[in-house]
Amino acid sequence: MTPSIDPLSATLSALADPTRRAILARLSDGEATVNELAGPFDISLPAVSRHLKVLQAAGLITRSREAQWRPCRLEAGPLKDLAAWLAHYRRFWEGSFDRMDAYLADLTKGDPDGRKH
Repeated sequence: MTPSIDPLSATLSALADPTRRAILARLSDGEATVNELAGPFDISLPAVSRHLKVLQAAGLITRSREAQWRPCRLEAGPLKDLAAWLAHYRRFWEGSFDRMDAYLADLTKGDPDGRKH
């Protein structure tokens, strides 16, 4: 039995591949078929299908059935969860940059050229 992977790890793993990120970018414009998604890539349809399976397993896309077509649709929920997780670290980095700005301003205080003598 395979251990279950947490949703955040599944999202990050799916986003680790540039082809999958490009597929998601395309789907952000609206649903598309596998053939439409495969168009810009120099890879086989089975390879595109494998990428779609990873995205689907991570909950990033859904696939429906309309006659003989299986359009794919972006599901933004996991991306929203990832953004919320990253927000904590954004606050950390922004605080670090603010402290660095203050430090640099203190170093160059009183020098019109921005250099300390």
